[in-house]
Amino acid sequence: MKSTRVLAMKVRSGQTFPMWLGRLRTLLWGIPLLVVSCGTAPSPTLNGQEGSMVTRETSHPQAYYHFLRGSLAELNNDATMAVEEYQAGLAFDTDSKFLKFRLAKLHFSMSHLPEALNLARQIPVSEVSQAPMFFDLAKIFAGGGDTERALEVLTEGEQHFPQDERIYISHGTLLLNMKELQKAEEVFHELLVHVPGSAEAHYFLGVIALEAKTKQEAKAHFREAIALHATFERAYLKLVAISEEEKDPQEAIALLERYLIEVNPHHREFRLRIIRLYIGQQNTDKALNHLDYFLQENPDDLHAQVLKAQIYGELGNFPAAIKELNAILRVRPNELRVRDFLGLLYEEMKDYDRAIQAYRTNVQMDSTFFDSILHLGFVSYRLKRNQEALSYLDQAVNLNPKRPEPYLLLGLTHFQMEDYHKAKARLEEGIHQDPTNAELHFNLGTAYDKLDLFDKVVREMKQTLELDPEHADALNYLGYSYADRGINGEQALALTQRAVALKPHNGYYVDSLAWALYKLGRIEEAQETIQRAVSLVSDDPVIYEHMGDIFLRQDERDKAREAWLHSLQLDSTNKPLGKRFRDAGFGEPIPTLSHKSTLTP
Repeated sequence: MKSTRVLAMKVRSGQTFPMWLGRLRTLLWGIPLLVVSCGTAPSPTLNGQEGSMVTRETSHPQAYYHFLRGSLAELNNDATMAVEEYQAGLAFDTDSKFLKFRLAKLHFSMSHLPEALNLARQIPVSEVSQAPMFFDLAKIFAGGGDTERALEVLTEGEQHFPQDERIYISHGTLLLNMKELQKAEEVFHELLVHVPGSAEAHYFLGVIALEAKTKQEAKAHFREAIALHATFERAYLKLVAISEEEKDPQEAIALLERYLIEVNPHHREFRLRIIRLYIGQQNTDKALNHLDYFLQENPDDLHAQVLKAQIYGELGNFPAAIKELNAILRVRPNELRVRDFLGLLYEEMKDYDRAIQAYRTNVQMDSTFFDSILHLGFVSYRLKRNQEALSYLDQAVNLNPKRPEPYLLLGLTHFQMEDYHKAKARLEEGIHQDPTNAELHFNLGTAYDKLDLFDKVVREMKQTLELDPEHADALNYLGYSYADRGINGEQALALTQRAVALKPHNGYYVDSLAWALYKLGRIEEAQETIQRAVSLVSDDPVIYEHMGDIFLRQDERDKAREAWLHSLQLDSTNKPLGKRFRDAGFGEPIPTLSHKSTLTP
């Protein structure tokens, strides 16, 4: 009994531990090494100093006891209990830098920044003797907005541990975030002095060189990083990005091929990236080879399966693409986007019934699936099922009133129905939702043209060109409109020239250019140009009418008669031209297409 009372008195006076606590201390002797750097393996240069620091800084028995309990709480992810235990420990050892450090880290992890900063500031940097503590203290100061203090801590850490790579990297990246490129560069060069084989140093020097727009230097550093660390994925990515930016896809492909062969053939993103590059190079054989390799390892990868169908689609092999998509849908019938893509492929094959079936299946499965409803509207418009088109497109507007496509198709459908007022109204609604959409402005201009509102036609075409200076249709439309009215001749010529420069094989644009030249009196150029237009479009009555006008101006009456006659054979409803034909003394036009024009190249 006496020995029990003595033991109890010693516990209360802090002279010894109960027996169970002694066993706990033995069990947890290694814990400080695990928790002090918050999951970061201790540097090989520490030689177990963290453990000695614990015993030195928490020599008070009760403080150590609470430290052990706090460590256990952290291991059990009970941060609140850990804070209580570390604070209890500090009550017994108010000068313990280690307990303050543990509390600061814990508060920081819990986003209690004022408490973390307050505790961190109580730890004299000159007395820190562990590399991880420099690293973590700097993180606390930087996270709390005190970047100057963070930089001081890291500078001190570099002096104490010149071969600890993490400290330099933290220092350099912090300076990089502050846009202090020169100072960051100095830090990474200093790291190379102490750790010549640091791939990270070369990587970040490459990043700095990219910021400074010195790509060749950046590439040299990234290559050196790979030479030092063959699996350095970030360096490969930077080099690939530079190659793509420099329009050198072959270099990007070579880098990715090297990585996939020498480092990791199973890297998903690299494999898919090289496939896209090969597609961009129109090397579909290589793209499909890589894709087949990928699918052998990842047969259920939906992205890759759809990508294979896309490749077949771009090759024009629609049956193969459709086969791939149907195979996906047999296993995944709920993939609405896949079925929507299937519908688009059926459209390309002009198999509209199957396209409609695919879209309708999607809508039956999800009545709010916008894309398929929009596509149903488009197919109905294309098939001139105008009322069906209007119904689907109104649904699309109700589902997503901000999207411009339904308004555009509504305008086109009303235009097709020759209801130009309604076409104008729906296009104006679309512009109200999306005033920056060039296509809406262009088609509104064509509706105004049908309503004989020429000033508004000009306004909308100019607005289209302001939004998209290379909108070839708007250039041609405005240029031809000026030429046909005999106004703004030089502008008409410039506009049609720009349209033809953008699409030199568009016969209608070439005809507009010929007409602009004709109106300016440049007849020989007009004749040469109109003949090129006919060689591109041989069945357009307007082009032959223009050809007749040009020949007549040159007093080549036989050729003029031949051109006008061919125009009337293509469009016998052109009564004004029929009258001009007779007034020119060419007789009565023959209303048949059996006549073979000798003017067609």
